[in-house]
Amino acid sequence: MKGVRVGDRQDDEAGWAVGTDVGGTFTDLWLRSPSGRTLVCKSPTTADVVTGVVDALRLAAELAGRSVEELCSLITRFGHGTTVGLNALLTGRAARVGLITTEGFGDVLEIGRLRRGIASLQGMELGDYALRGRVQPLVPRASVVEVRERIGSNGKIVIPLDLDSARASVRTLRDKGVEAVAVCFLWATENPAHELAVAELVHEQLPDAFLSLSHVIAPTVGEYARASTTAANAALGPIAGDYLAVLGTELAALGMRAPIMLTTSAGGVVPAAAMRATPVTSLLSGPASCVVAGQALGQQLKRPNVLTLDVGGTSFDVGVIVDGAPLLREEVTFGGADMRVPSVDIASIGAGGGSIAAVSGGNLTVGPRSAGATPGPVCYGKGGIDPTATDADLVLGVLDPNGFRSGGMVLDVAAASRAIEQRVGVPLGLTAIEAAWAIREVLDSAMADLLRSVTIERGHDPREFLVVAGGGSGPSHAWVLCRELGLGGFVVPATATAQSAFGAGTSDLRTTASRTCYIRLAGGVLPNEAHAVLVADALRDTAHRAVSTIPASSATEVAFTAAVRYHGQAHHIDVRLEAEPDVSALVGLLSRFESDYETLFGKGAGYREAGFEILSVRAVAVHRSAVPSSSTSSQLFQVRSTRPVVFEHPNAPADTVVYGCDWPSADQTVAGPCLIQLPGCVVVVPPGGSAATDDLGAIHVTMEQR
Repeated sequence: MKGVRVGDRQDDEAGWAVGTDVGGTFTDLWLRSPSGRTLVCKSPTTADVVTGVVDALRLAAELAGRSVEELCSLITRFGHGTTVGLNALLTGRAARVGLITTEGFGDVLEIGRLRRGIASLQGMELGDYALRGRVQPLVPRASVVEVRERIGSNGKIVIPLDLDSARASVRTLRDKGVEAVAVCFLWATENPAHELAVAELVHEQLPDAFLSLSHVIAPTVGEYARASTTAANAALGPIAGDYLAVLGTELAALGMRAPIMLTTSAGGVVPAAAMRATPVTSLLSGPASCVVAGQALGQQLKRPNVLTLDVGGTSFDVGVIVDGAPLLREEVTFGGADMRVPSVDIASIGAGGGSIAAVSGGNLTVGPRSAGATPGPVCYGKGGIDPTATDADLVLGVLDPNGFRSGGMVLDVAAASRAIEQRVGVPLGLTAIEAAWAIREVLDSAMADLLRSVTIERGHDPREFLVVAGGGSGPSHAWVLCRELGLGGFVVPATATAQSAFGAGTSDLRTTASRTCYIRLAGGVLPNEAHAVLVADALRDTAHRAVSTIPASSATEVAFTAAVRYHGQAHHIDVRLEAEPDVSALVGLLSRFESDYETLFGKGAGYREAGFEILSVRAVAVHRSAVPSSSTSSQLFQVRSTRPVVFEHPNAPADTVVYGCDWPSADQTVAGPCLIQLPGCVVVVPPGGSAATDDLGAIHVTMEQR
């Protein structure tokens, strides 16, 4: 399809679908025409993000044989995933925020959950006391102001709002020059009157400030999680709003009339206009899209259990799908903030193609520092001096310097080899190729450990899962990960290099809404009719709010969950619930909670004698996507070259056939060792293995059993 105008007359009409995903190194794009012609491409991510998206769109138009203006005029679905908000939190570039809270609770962000000193630390970092206390609260204590007021847990006013105190607090924040304001009062979820009154004062005195109210952003039990989530949303508001506005303006100038559909952390898309008030819900939009794409592939292949691997330029992300549904979590922690945001459960480490290899004290480390898009790996020739995993793959023969096809780059093998030898080989007494092999071994070991942590350590047998490899480097490293875990093989979709973009372009519209619904049941006490009425009313309210931001249709599906825990616990489990629950349905809810609890923590771990607490309910509304994911593009593998590639030992490379195509046709089989070049990525088939293609264009790699 490269440089050739699509010949089907159907493609001259509207109906083109686009998915984009902004990563730390590349911006990926997936494009499908009305006739089913499909392509994927990538362009370097730029500092302002928007330019990188437009560059990718221009490249896609060129590959489709059209002008970018003509292509934009034909687009009817534009999905977009991004980590702009997440990067702002991690790098401290979020907006200046002031927090207004109830008198006596100004230290809520400082105290957290008594683990402020280890916020955001993971793995071995937890044992390094030098790292403790490095991450400060999202809102400095000097920017937290208190207001005299109090709402009780039953929603009744205990202490009326002191308007003079409130006005003084708003003036204090105005004088500090805050760009955004978060308001979080105790039990505002049961009665938001005081938060709404303070919101009016903020609009009067700080008309340009972004405003977040806790009863809207995080209507859940627990003042810390609610305050932290509301503050994070406020910090992201000005950044996300400006960025989406600029992107919308740029695309409109190119002739695009379709709305931007932004992916959420929960794995669906919603109109970007609806997300400007709640940017915190899209923190993990890119990685979540990859998991959704893997879920769709699992359904097509009739494999309900799926592991999605996404190895990009900066990170390695793993998603777990069990019985056809991605595992979810209610809270994420980034940049020192614990945020109560429904998200696809994604495990991630700083291990990708751009991960920097360094030697310190005789030890080789790879990541989490990344070379990013600028300067990038040494082989990019953009001024990078630190060797990376991409440089190692190039030296080992996995990558073709003239066929990298990521932004039209030609890779410099000699520069990569020199950097690896000087910065890794010499300190460790290794040759350049031995050092490159060591880099890959360290990187693959870290990724294999993460896979074990999300499967074996959680009670899942990885041999029961379909492994779907995506990202620019995932198909190159999947064979080693499967070998490490004793798996029989993996699958590489034709869209692998832009799997998250594919997910953004094809995901269902999905929205969530929640509200508190507190019920405490002592040990031995069963739910009654009053409890059933309370829960049913809450479910109707959340269902109405969940469907209000997506097109009204009889095809819209709504599912419900309730947050349940044993009395006295700090954490809860989300358990499915019927739409119109009666007493027996609530009894069933508690039984399912106990079953889920023992599945997670072991047989006999439950303790119903402690009693139960139902904290809140959540509605998830889904409007199925009308965008087809199939493709009419198909090509036979073509032999492009033969070159030595290192598989098992650095000093024993194997002569390897290199195949290539843009979109594989069905019923092809090749034997390993071989490489299959797809746009933006390389599938490695190791010695003794084989690869076969299916009707979807996916490549199934089978490993030799040891």
